[in-house]
Amino acid sequence: MNIIRPFTHRPFALLWTGQTVSRLGDNLHRIALAWWVLEKTGSATAMGTVLVLSQIPLLLFILIGGIVVDRFPRIRIMFLSDLLSGMVVTFIAIFSWLNILEIWHIYIASLIFGFVEAFFFPAYNAIIPQIVPPEMLTSANSLNGLSQRMMGVIGPILGASLVALGGTSLTFGLDALSFFISALCVFPILRAGSYETSAKKTGVEIKSHSLRETIKQGIADLREGWDAIITIPWIWITILIFGVLNIMEASPRAVSLPFLIKDNLGADVSVMGWFGSAFSVGYVLSALWLGQYKRLRHRGVLGYVAIMIDGVMLLLFGLKFPIPVLIGAMFVYGFCINIFGLIWNNTLQEMVPHEKLGRVYAIDSLGSWVLLPVGFALAGWATDLIGAPTVFLIGGFGTILMTLIGLSHPAIRNLD
Repeated sequence: MNIIRPFTHRPFALLWTGQTVSRLGDNLHRIALAWWVLEKTGSATAMGTVLVLSQIPLLLFILIGGIVVDRFPRIRIMFLSDLLSGMVVTFIAIFSWLNILEIWHIYIASLIFGFVEAFFFPAYNAIIPQIVPPEMLTSANSLNGLSQRMMGVIGPILGASLVALGGTSLTFGLDALSFFISALCVFPILRAGSYETSAKKTGVEIKSHSLRETIKQGIADLREGWDAIITIPWIWITILIFGVLNIMEASPRAVSLPFLIKDNLGADVSVMGWFGSAFSVGYVLSALWLGQYKRLRHRGVLGYVAIMIDGVMLLLFGLKFPIPVLIGAMFVYGFCINIFGLIWNNTLQEMVPHEKLGRVYAIDSLGSWVLLPVGFALAGWATDLIGAPTVFLIGGFGTILMTLIGLSHPAIRNLD
């Protein structure tokens, strides 16, 4: 099968294994954290604040992260990120076990996670095309998404069960362990000195500079990344569209969903687990399906229509359809969101030179996520004020509107 060929490259297999374990931990953490905040505070505003604080350092440092991962060993950045994240979650687990965990502890941890993600995210995405040959890139990206969602199938149900049976401290502890396992998988690649930054491979000399020279060089590096984006309408238009669309699509799911489940559907943490798993099953099946193709056709229309369907699924939550129907909606949601995600990653990796990819991912992340803190804060405030169903309705209609605006441009419609 074409989709499993990237496993023949040992560094990719190690990275994939480590990230698979880490993503399982992430899903456990996400369920435990959402339910802990709900039970501890009963406030959607507090939930929104947690997410806002994780986004602020991410947005502040993501451009710096993009420069760093294009000039220094990406694998080393990933290793240090895993170690720091593991230590932070260890403290959360211990404080939860001692029953002294407070919301301000979570706020501080969120700030640290956002800072780490600003470096880890562009490093991980930029290293994949270095590890696998171009003809295996679609399969490698599909395996990457498959890893994320396979653990998304298991993680939410397992996380909900662990919270119900063993409490949040056990769940947080397993998440901490997952980070350390991921670091162990990265370590052999680090020791081998493989896959250094593209700057070294292309002969760019890295020296000690004064602060002024460093800033000047950083600005020049960012300009190169910006030039790579602005010359391709598909990329810069999509970043602009998703800068607004993401707050419509992500905020209800991230902030309002636990409150919809408890207050409007009359359900418990297990339903949150089922929603998360249904989303991931759809994502996995989509990844398996798309991973068989060497190239997709009509990618612009396909990607945007997939996100439009997700907007319709949000409306079903706002209309409080029965739980079995909403589980099916989450399945469709995951299936469609992977279609766009795979198209986006493949087009970036095809259109952007590898030595600029870290910076492009960083600029993409900043542009696409810059309004998320505003969206999370508004979703928390609105959920407390007008209720979670209304927030989902606004998000659904907003998502559909933004996809229609995107499809009105020929650069989107004509991308093959």
